[in-house]
Amino acid sequence: MHHLLTGHGPWPYLVTFAWTFVEGESFVLFAGFAAAQGLLNAPLLLLAAWLGSFCGDQCYFWIGRTFGLKVLANRPNWRARVDKVLSFLRRYDVGFILTFRFIYGVRNFSSFAIGISGVGWLRFLILNLIAAGIWAVAFVGAGYLSGRAMHRALGEYAQRFSMAMLAGLAVLLFAVWLYHRWHRRRAEAKEREAAQGDTSRVES
Repeated sequence: MHHLLTGHGPWPYLVTFAWTFVEGESFVLFAGFAAAQGLLNAPLLLLAAWLGSFCGDQCYFWIGRTFGLKVLANRPNWRARVDKVLSFLRRYDVGFILTFRFIYGVRNFSSFAIGISGVGWLRFLILNLIAAGIWAVAFVGAGYLSGRAMHRALGEYAQRFSMAMLAGLAVLLFAVWLYHRWHRRRAEAKEREAAQGDTSRVES
């Protein structure tokens, strides 16, 4: 990991930007952990994560504002999750925009749904910039503090433990990915069955 993260100029930070553009909580935690070991520059990592998260959600907001209704027409299985986001937005407004990155289950659809909602460009831009900063500080900071605490606790064994933890994290992430893929396919199958049932009743 030392070889991968050092001696490659800006690439680790560009990868952080690209990864957080999509999502990247687990990656940012690991990168913060690596920064605690001196493999990455913590302020640059924080800046890359902040900008990546901000730009990603600005992009999804623009897609929702420009193409949202057309996208929903082509993907009706997204409707329930978008409606859930809009319900949170009506109830909590600013608080939701500042915290949706931390809410499991609606994170990926939030900025897209907010674009559909009619929230103003400038208002979302300002709140999104603040929210992305909070998110970056939270996850980079958590990884960094964990790395520092582990180094103090384990001393010379810290490197071996970090490699074992990295392997465990990789297995865990793969298992989570498999579970989400299975769960999504199961939900889509149920939706198709329900749609076919509705079609059969209409025809009869």
